Amino acid sequence: MTPQIALVLSMLLIAVVFLVTEWIPMEVAALLVMGALALTGLTTPAEALSGFSNPAVITIWSVFILSGGLSRTGVGNIIGKRILKVAGKSEMLLVLIIMVAAGVMSAFMNNVAVAALLLPVVMDIARNTGLPPSRLLIPLAYGSLLGGLTTQIGTPPNILVSETLKENGLPSFQLFDFTPVGMMVFAAGVAFMSLIGRHLLPAHSVVERSAVGATVDLNHQYQLQERIFQMRVPPGSILAGKTLSESRIGKFLGLTVIGIIRGSKPLLSPGPAEVLRSGDRLIVKGNPERLNEAKNWHLLVAEDEPIALEDVFSGDVALAEVSVAKESQLTGKTLSELDFRNRFGAMVLAIRSEDTVKRANLQDKALKAGEYLLVQGSAEMPEKISETAGFEGYQQVSRSVAADRYHLHERLLVMRIPAGSDLAGITLKSSRLGQTLGMRVISIIRDNDTRILPDPQEQLKAGDRLVVEGRGEDFGILRALNELEIDRRGDMDMQSLLTEDVGLVESVLSPHAVIAGKTLQQLQFREKYGLNVLAIWRRGEVYYTDLRNMSLDFGDALLLYGPKERLRVLGREPDFIVLTESAQEVQYLDKAKLAALIMAATFAPVILGWVPIYIATVVGAAFMVMTRCLSMEDAYRYIEWKAVFLIAGMFPLGIALDQSGAARLLAEAVVGMVGPYGPHAVMLALVLLTFLATCFIPTAALVVLLAPIVLSTSTQVGISPQSLMMAMAIAASASFITPISHPANILVMGPGGYRFSDYLKIGGLLTLVVLLVIMLGLPVIWPLTP
Repeated sequence: MTPQIALVLSMLLIAVVFLVTEWIPMEVAALLVMGALALTGLTTPAEALSGFSNPAVITIWSVFILSGGLSRTGVGNIIGKRILKVAGKSEMLLVLIIMVAAGVMSAFMNNVAVAALLLPVVMDIARNTGLPPSRLLIPLAYGSLLGGLTTQIGTPPNILVSETLKENGLPSFQLFDFTPVGMMVFAAGVAFMSLIGRHLLPAHSVVERSAVGATVDLNHQYQLQERIFQMRVPPGSILAGKTLSESRIGKFLGLTVIGIIRGSKPLLSPGPAEVLRSGDRLIVKGNPERLNEAKNWHLLVAEDEPIALEDVFSGDVALAEVSVAKESQLTGKTLSELDFRNRFGAMVLAIRSEDTVKRANLQDKALKAGEYLLVQGSAEMPEKISETAGFEGYQQVSRSVAADRYHLHERLLVMRIPAGSDLAGITLKSSRLGQTLGMRVISIIRDNDTRILPDPQEQLKAGDRLVVEGRGEDFGILRALNELEIDRRGDMDMQSLLTEDVGLVESVLSPHAVIAGKTLQQLQFREKYGLNVLAIWRRGEVYYTDLRNMSLDFGDALLLYGPKERLRVLGREPDFIVLTESAQEVQYLDKAKLAALIMAATFAPVILGWVPIYIATVVGAAFMVMTRCLSMEDAYRYIEWKAVFLIAGMFPLGIALDQSGAARLLAEAVVGMVGPYGPHAVMLALVLLTFLATCFIPTAALVVLLAPIVLSTSTQVGISPQSLMMAMAIAASASFITPISHPANILVMGPGGYRFSDYLKIGGLLTLVVLLVIMLGLPVIWPLTP
């Protein structure tokens, strides 16, 4: 093994580790690999960047736009609904029709977009037929994946192997060359799911009909009934006369008020501006044990004597002011996103603009150009902040300036932890003082020793005096919250909280969402949409508490409760898919025929051999935007940029594997193990390797890495490269075994209430079916020997 081969194989191993573990974003790992290959001389700089100009990559992103045009104009929805109309109420027929509808559309559309498009339609079918959604959603995801196997543009692996063959001077695949084998796999997969696989599907989230119409009883999936109780506002409470927002019930206690009983009729889904009254009974979702935490905070003793700034900001602590530059890349980001505390070893005490000073809830405030930040930190803080692009005008300020400009002294409180408090013995982070009360612990005074900027893991002790920056009236509200009385006699059934105007529904993040990674608090979800998030289902687990601080992720299912008109407003947001068809984003239906015509006109010259597919799809994508079938903003949103950067970044690694001889070395290892058993054994080994790798590595990246190895193997054994490449592409796209194998699987996981084992069981058997078809059917259409 030459040093060059050893280096390439080392990079391959490192790339696979990063792709499997996701320690850093996959597309970032791909770009780092691309840069490393150029820097080490394994590829030329032009070869390292060649992925971005590769015809396969261009075809992939332009097909995403074409697919988006069909989605935005409702073409896909029209086709899907018309096919599903003939399904009736038979579960077997429904599974069959859903998979056929998804498969037909996925032959020419992005399969994730197809799954997202049909998801609300299938959920409505579940409501109307009384079938659990979990009996229909995995068939939807698998149908979209199987349909993508039937054409060259149906899935990125098909496009990639076609272009790889062409680049190596070999006869390439045309648009419908995948159709014979793909249709065999598709038919076998649909038959398996309709006759056998459906019996293995779980029966989560049972659908019932209520007096107010078709609704989904989500109690079984989310176990809501165990978390709904009532609290009474006692006479004389200071909460009377305050709005729900001012009461801080949600922020302090993590409880969600979903109704107020006042008189004979309950007020359902009250808004943040609803004013509380003495005697109100609050219908609440959450954990009653959070009231005990309020008692711990309530027992903190507030000292009457104010503390001077000199006693807080002294010694090695720097107090400084820094501004956000006008064209700063920090604009729009929050302190939480910047991880400001850990990154700079500093705490932001206030943010000042021209006319206001903000001193509370700073972590989730988006920074604006020209704002000034008052920061407190260690002696190393000035250098770290000054060297950071985006900040300017760093200067230390005196305590008197801080008091005059920011009135900081008005919000300094000293709270003492009394003996016997449950706060003694736990860490500052575990106490949740900052997270729940919105107060920042600036220092801890213990036995005449002042600990400035205490570490979050600092253990609290009885007698500690906490110097906090916050509002004294918050403790008054805490006392009032502590006086709320739990009323178990009036527990209500969730079904009684649903009316013609107020509903309970699920929503998932769209595959094109740009809000992934943000929290509900950062999005101001409650204030913006007027809806309560009761729970979040994420990859088989349900979360009920601290939802406002959870970063949203693709595939999350949000259980929403609120006015149905607000649910329809949310449905028009491109970042969310509300799982009922009536709440979907408005489509450009008047452009449907035009979009279909553009799609046909794009591929007609490709079929006739007049124009290369990458040129035709680019022109077609341009016409989709030019004719306003979708806007340019929509076009950008429909492109899966993560896939584009991942493929383009991994392309040079495939080049290095080929040019260095590493691909030939790996191919010789494969041939040495299974070559003596014949061509079928070689194909079986490569297909099994691909199936296994799809469980951990994104399919597009996997194809780029395996392609040079497959081609070298075909040369050494004398097998048709088209046969092996098609087998590998089909195996890569048949990503059924785990939910993380493909975004379509993740998309239906939350709404279906699926667990990892459901995919392993059903997807594993379906993979065996696909394996049999590949081994028996593919050699008939594409003989293994040239």
